[in-house]
Amino acid sequence: MSVDAPVKPALTRGRILIFVLVLILLAGVAIGYTVYAVKREDERLHGGSGTAPGGPPLTLAGAPRLLFRSTESGPGYGHLATVAAADPGGPRTVGERSCDRVYAAGGTAVCLATEGGLTRTGVALVLDADLRQVRRVELAGTPNRARVSASGRMASWTVFVYGDSYASTTFSTRTSILDTRTGELVANLEDFTTTRDGKELRSPDRNFWGVTFTADDNTFYATLSTNTSGRTYLVRGDLRARTMTVLRENVECPSLSPDGTRLVFKKKVSQSTRNPWRLYVLDLASMRETPLAETRGVDDQAIWLDERTVGYALPTGAGAATDVWSVPADGSGAPVRLVAGGFSPVPLR
Repeated sequence: MSVDAPVKPALTRGRILIFVLVLILLAGVAIGYTVYAVKREDERLHGGSGTAPGGPPLTLAGAPRLLFRSTESGPGYGHLATVAAADPGGPRTVGERSCDRVYAAGGTAVCLATEGGLTRTGVALVLDADLRQVRRVELAGTPNRARVSASGRMASWTVFVYGDSYASTTFSTRTSILDTRTGELVANLEDFTTTRDGKELRSPDRNFWGVTFTADDNTFYATLSTNTSGRTYLVRGDLRARTMTVLRENVECPSLSPDGTRLVFKKKVSQSTRNPWRLYVLDLASMRETPLAETRGVDDQAIWLDERTVGYALPTGAGAATDVWSVPADGSGAPVRLVAGGFSPVPLR
């Protein structure tokens, strides 16, 4: 005697239609909430009483000033701004251009920004001395670090990216270098040959970030890290040779002094998430490190305001606001707040 197979319930056209309508409804709710959240955040950031864009157009020329990204709540939030170098706590001039991070030297600026509405695209904008766009490069991730060589010829930027198979539990980066004179673009420093103690590093999970250039527009320093080791290293690179050499361990986000003799960097000093890093200065001739008087965890690529002083940004603890601080480069003194509501400072000499 044969036994009939159990009859599977068939989906009726009506059930399919209901299922599709539910999916559409849920998608609509999600999109609506996202739009609402974006609008609410925009109102919070731009609804304050901070300085509005206006006045004389910003340029890289003129009297000594400090260029930065304004983080004051108000109509100028996210816009580039300047203050007088002699009075950094005084009135600011806010321009029309918005950047997530900025750096400038030698009449050239790099502005890392995000464009679009709900779908955001990261871009690197190369600007001239009048902050007019001369080149635009779309980025593969979230803008993070930017540098320009002292001559203005070489520009570099770093982005965080997601989706690399080796980066499932940590971040991955892409660091590029652009010759603004020839237009040649090195899309990813991972393509360079890197050696440590005379042996080539072939690990596929290498990440590089935090480039800083020497005066010859060919040599640079940067950070190397591998996800498997979890350690950071200082590397010295050669653009023409397409090589990098590991110099020492536990150096992150280096920045070269104007005279080319020292690097300020952040060093990991604790496993705590509260203050994991401390700023140090490395003398390149002796390789001697000096801890700076700033003991708070600075998650930034510090800059040199002059030969004796470094600058950096720290969060205020109130939303997205940050302040610009300075500290002596010889380990003496104490931190001083230069600009309330500022980020990504750059000295315009």
